[in-house]
Amino acid sequence: MNSVQSNERTGDRSVTVVRVADTQWHAVEDDRVVGRGDASHRPDGRLFVSVDAWHGPVFDRIAAALVADLPTPLYTVVDEADDESTTAWQRTGFTAGRREWGYLVPTDPEVTGLGAVRPPTGVTIVPAGEAAQAPLRALDHAVRAEVEAGAGWRTMPAEVLPRPAWSTMADPSKYAVAQESDRYVGLVRVAPLTRQPRIGLIAVRADRQRRGIARALLAHALGSLHRGGTASAWTEVDETNAAATALFEGIGARRAGTTLELVRR
Repeated sequence: MNSVQSNERTGDRSVTVVRVADTQWHAVEDDRVVGRGDASHRPDGRLFVSVDAWHGPVFDRIAAALVADLPTPLYTVVDEADDESTTAWQRTGFTAGRREWGYLVPTDPEVTGLGAVRPPTGVTIVPAGEAAQAPLRALDHAVRAEVEAGAGWRTMPAEVLPRPAWSTMADPSKYAVAQESDRYVGLVRVAPLTRQPRIGLIAVRADRQRRGIARALLAHALGSLHRGGTASAWTEVDETNAAATALFEGIGARRAGTTLELVRR
């Protein structure tokens, strides 16, 4: 284990930062854990870090240990309204990389106007949990490759979840897909969280875009949530993604927060 000795004090004792695992750090004061640091690889390979500490000096020491122990670039996310957290990461050399808008999305088709939306001719929607896993995973890899060849997958929201390196799909049961003939051409991922479901991804193969498939997938996902008694869902959109912004704002989604992605290169 590696450690960093702190000259800062939370009371009258020094704080030591100890690397307790490959991706975990503890700040220890008088044999008591007073802060934690974590690192996690996202599906696109980027390394994200987080710090949980009550005191600014402890935060700084944990962040310094992360920076010293890990390769760059390093990434983290903060609520843009949280000036204290943003400033703390900036003290460690992190700068703004991109901005992501959070939206509250209504599910009622009377509000969204999606009640009459149907898939284009020849396309059917396979409900969540019913898609065949092999073609679903193939579609997931295909759309990720197309995104990376264009705007870059780093501009898309991604769940920070442990998973095998060969798999970018944590739970296939969360995905509904659009099927055309014997081919999957689009998908929507909804995480059925208790407090508020999260629309994590809507994607359509590049050669099948601008035909209304994404809108039909969204209508299906929101309609299913509405029938289950859920009034609204949550989603995030990169501020540069004009198409996604237009899609959600066009159905009455309300911007309710902003997240900054910070990077240290």
